[in-house]
Amino acid sequence: MIGLGTYAFFWQHSDRVPRPLSLVDAFQATRELGVDLFQICDYAPLDTMDSHELVDAAEAARDLGITVQLGTKGIEPARLDRYLELAGVFDASLVRSMLHGPNSRPSLRQAESWLRERMPRYEASGVTLALETYEQVATAELVGLVERIGSDHLGICLDPANVVARLERPVDCVDSTAAHVKSIHVKDFAFARQPGWVGFTYGGARMGEGLHDYRHLLSTVRPRERGIDEVVEHWLSWQGDPETTIRTERDWTRTTIEYLRSTQ
Repeated sequence: MIGLGTYAFFWQHSDRVPRPLSLVDAFQATRELGVDLFQICDYAPLDTMDSHELVDAAEAARDLGITVQLGTKGIEPARLDRYLELAGVFDASLVRSMLHGPNSRPSLRQAESWLRERMPRYEASGVTLALETYEQVATAELVGLVERIGSDHLGICLDPANVVARLERPVDCVDSTAAHVKSIHVKDFAFARQPGWVGFTYGGARMGEGLHDYRHLLSTVRPRERGIDEVVEHWLSWQGDPETTIRTERDWTRTTIEYLRSTQ
């Protein structure tokens, strides 16, 4: 299933625009684009919403026919417990996270201990925990952790763009994680020369115009054959003013959806 994530609405949610979108607004925008899945990922207000607000948001998603997934940062037991509880509210079958959180940087041994302790609860609830590939943990170490625990409900959220900052190649990340992928973050990326040709910047690109070999990902991971969701997000820098930024963000979202629908 194609989905949209919070990062596809990054600037539209922000306080840099005149009328920031609410979570329900994002659900509605997702439905208007003909998309049935929304991943609430690293969305700070989710952690401060009271029980009534959470139930109202979950009901709004259900009324719109939107399937919800969740995303956070960190695997401390209390955080995993909280997001399993939220998964129950939203009928979410997947929670994406990262080994490191805002207030925790566990060793691999500690991470393994925490995950072994909490995975039975996820398994019993039918919820999958997908750990994202990113620059703070080597892909090989993340894969090794998942393999040692050996739970069908623990896997990888594949985002090959992130690992470049660790000097890993995106295609290598795809190859090494393929068997364990449970979710995919879809965005293109590219390098650009700094003014004066003194170095590069690394950032987002309109889908299909950057360096992401997405056909390699499709043929290697086979998400459509395996029922793995492809969730759209962006690395879009501020475009100088709210109007241009929002227009570009929406254009990138439409372009990525069209790209995914047209690519086999």
